[in-house]
This record gives sequence, structure tokens and C-alpha cells, in this order.
Amino acid sequence: MINVKLREAIESHQRKTGVRLTYDSLSKQTGVSVNTLQSLATRPTYNTRLSTIEKLCRALSCTPGDLLELIHDREEPPHENQ
Repeated sequence: MINVKLREAIESHQRKTGVRLTYDSLSKQTGVSVNTLQSLATRPTYNTRLSTIEKLCRALSCTPGDLLELIHDREEPPHENQ
């Protein structure tokens, strides 16, 4: 499962810049709806587009690796390089 660490990315941006962001202000800046931002922040299985991730990364001055986290399921062993 891929977890979107939106809250952590917003907090990191605030620490770096001193600018407090709300979902409303981030929505206005990116064009991503507030409902989508709330879903990304609270629903672990929410599926979004890469274009949304790109908009958020640009607005938060971060990389996809800062925003996304891979969580291995217990039943699924990690894949080995072949």
C-alpha cells in the first residue's frame, strides 16, 4: 500500500518557509479540491492521479519520495531484484 504523507509534507513546508498552509489555501494554490486534499490526508486507500502528486510536490517544494511512503502488507513479501 502507498500512503500519502500530506500532513507531514505540509508541516515540513511550514517549518522551512514559516508559511502556514490550510487545505483551502493549498487548494487555491494547486487547483486540487479541498475534498481531495482531505481524502489524501485521512484515507489510506485513497487513489489519486500522478498529476495531483506533482501539483502538491510543486506547491510544497518537495519530491514524490517526501510525499509518498510504501507500506508492505504482512501477507506480501517484498519483491527481490531479479
